[in-house]
Amino acid sequence: MSERLETLAAQIIERFGDKVERVPSICGELTLEVGRDDLIEVATALRNEGDFGFDMLMDVCGVDYLNYGSDEWDTHDATDTGFSRGVERGPVILDEADEFDARRFAVVYHLLSLQHNLRLRLRVYTGESNPPMIRSVVDIWNGANWFEREVFDLYGILFEGHPDLRRILTDYGFIGHPFRKDFPLSGNVEVHYDEAEGRVVYRPVSIEPRTLVPRVIRDDNRYAADLKDVSDG
Repeated sequence: MSERLETLAAQIIERFGDKVERVPSICGELTLEVGRDDLIEVATALRNEGDFGFDMLMDVCGVDYLNYGSDEWDTHDATDTGFSRGVERGPVILDEADEFDARRFAVVYHLLSLQHNLRLRLRVYTGESNPPMIRSVVDIWNGANWFEREVFDLYGILFEGHPDLRRILTDYGFIGHPFRKDFPLSGNVEVHYDEAEGRVVYRPVSIEPRTLVPRVIRDDNRYAADLKDVSDG
């Protein structure tokens, strides 16, 4: 990480103490984790105070850490990456659960300081509540309006204090939130034109879940290490 970012990290930690926690990075970028109750205080200071000057919100995105770090395809007989892998997925976790894991959903804010030419990422977990909820930062960065609507639409995260929290990418009658890890791959409903009613209607999805056959790399002499790079002749 650059010396300027290290200096910025030290200034922020000195300013906010245990309200922020530094997240390890392998790509030379600065990410800080902020408590949900401290988000507004920290965000306001990062925008207004001259040492920081993060007056531009570049993006807001949601993250679903359900099953984070687990391998859904563990085998020595097939590749674990690529379009053709096959996966037996576990049962769907219903949104009607009483509460979520406290570190399942997170909201990530990408900030830019024009005067200092520095970038900063803030990550805030939504806690255990269902639906997940967090304070809106529209009053701090007005550009968060549509970003927060996208996060709400795709992840179902509510933003308290948002002036107009409606879906923005999916249709009006869409069921569920498609970027959640437990959202069915085939969806919940499909569009159908009803001739009797003379309009487009929704009906339960008719696609049956299936597991694709994985691409298998056979263990034979074609893949022997001592033959792999040998030229013909």
